[in-house]
Amino acid sequence: MRHGNKNNALSRKKAHRDALLSNLACSLIAHKRINTTLAKARALRRYVEPLITRSKDDSMHNRRTVFTYLQNKEATAALFRDVAPKVAERPGGYTRIIKLGNRLGDASEMAMIELVDFNTVYTKEKPAGAEVKKTRRSRRPAAATKAEGKASEGPTTEEGKAE
Repeated sequence: MRHGNKNNALSRKKAHRDALLSNLACSLIAHKRINTTLAKARALRRYVEPLITRSKDDSMHNRRTVFTYLQNKEATAALFRDVAPKVAERPGGYTRIIKLGNRLGDASEMAMIELVDFNTVYTKEKPAGAEVKKTRRSRRPAAATKAEGKASEGPTTEEGKAE
C-alpha cells in the first residue's frame, strides 16, 4: 500500500528513478524544453523546481547541493549562469507542462515540459534580435505614390497606358 507516499515510482527502483530524473533535469536545463510522458514530466517538475529555487542564491553550498542532484558540471553551471538570472524575480512555478496527446506506439500520454521564462511565445518582452514584421505591401515614400496617382489620372487606352 502507498498510504501517504507522494512520489511516483515510475515503475523503477530508487537508483534508476534518481538517475532518470537527473538526466531529464539536465536535458531540461540544457534545451529549456523537452518532450516526455506526462507521468515523468510531473515527477520532473517536483524534482527540478527546488533546484531552480536553490540556484537563485549563488553560493558554494547551493552549487554543491545542486550538483549532488544533477551529477553534471555543465548542467549545474548553466543552471546558475543562464536560468537563475531569468527567474530571479519569479516566486515559483518555473516550469510549464503542456499535454501533447497520446503516443502512437503504446498510447502513453505525452507532454512537453518547458522553463516558463525561456518561451518567447508567452513572454511579454521581445528577444533582443527580434525582427520587424514584414509585409507584402510596398513601402514607397508618400511623395512617390502621389506622383504616380497624378500621372495616371488622365484618360487611358484599352492597353492601360496613359495618352
